[in-house]
Amino acid sequence: MPVPNRKSRLGLKVVLVLAVLTGAAFVVVGFLRPEARVASVVAGKAVNAVPGSVTVQAEYIMELKSEADGRMLTSELDPGLRVSKDAVLAQIDPTDLQLEIERIENDYAAAKARIEVGSAIKLQLATAQDALRISERLFRLGSLSETELMQQRRGVEAIEQQVALEKVANDLQLATFENTLKVKRNQLARTTIKAPFDGVVSAVAVRPGDLISPRAPVATLISINRTVEARISQENFAGIRVGQKATVRFLGRESDTYQAVVEKILPTADAATQRYIIHLKVDCPEEVLMPGLTGEVSVIIGERESQTLIPRRALFGNNLFVIRNGRAVLTTVQLGYVSLNMVEVVKGLAPGDQVIVEELDRFRDGTRVKPVLVP
Repeated sequence: MPVPNRKSRLGLKVVLVLAVLTGAAFVVVGFLRPEARVASVVAGKAVNAVPGSVTVQAEYIMELKSEADGRMLTSELDPGLRVSKDAVLAQIDPTDLQLEIERIENDYAAAKARIEVGSAIKLQLATAQDALRISERLFRLGSLSETELMQQRRGVEAIEQQVALEKVANDLQLATFENTLKVKRNQLARTTIKAPFDGVVSAVAVRPGDLISPRAPVATLISINRTVEARISQENFAGIRVGQKATVRFLGRESDTYQAVVEKILPTADAATQRYIIHLKVDCPEEVLMPGLTGEVSVIIGERESQTLIPRRALFGNNLFVIRNGRAVLTTVQLGYVSLNMVEVVKGLAPGDQVIVEELDRFRDGTRVKPVLVP
């Protein structure tokens, strides 16, 4: 058996060293490849959604004003206080009005008592009527002239007019008392300031002890009810209908999406932006809908089954990176239905392809990558 010489042994060592170095190089290159977070192209329901911007607004904001003047006696008003409709919020000192109402009530009672006692003119009328009846008998007997009888009749008529006028005056006086009492009691009721609707106190203008005048601001109330207002561009507005479903995402809560329904479509566009306004009913916790909160909406105007759906965040324009043989390949695709989170690709991808969905600016066409599938 031939014995290997020194030269052949040296060559074998070189080959082994080169093999080890080559393997190490492959390992190092593998570790140095940037990690690419990818998502697979999937089948599902493609959604055609119209984008828009949303703003949450209080259904209405009211500056609560005093309808009476006086000194603020008590107040429950405090910023942030949640109040129910007709809840007592503040009380203006009612003492002067209460005293005035008491005086009017006494005068009213006295007037009614005087009328119930009876009228002196009525007694005078009864006496005159008795005298007239006697005169009429005397006239029939020929003991009284017709002229004298007519004078007595005119005297009775004059007294009857006085009785009628007195009744009118009495009725007017009682009606005036009743009307005055209604006015004063209404003024008294206005010294108690109540919540006109369910809401939250956002600002307080007066405190107990303050003197206020009629129409003076007392507090600002914000309605609990919210209006989610969406603005849609003219080119996308034609397909919008009441009852269509939508998806809403708010600024600062991008990870949360909420389902909504188109509740109202306003008939005119905003003059400044030429965008049409719709109102949405959003299914989300009440505390999320803070007045002034903004976000985005996708109103669903069409749906269909598709074999090639990808996350919308994989796109930049009509381009994306597809993983081909361990490399990020820049690919231009043709889009179909587009929704808030997912998009349909009708040309350029196949089921099972993987696309990069995060940190797209790290990659270039042909970059070797190590794909990591995200949920």
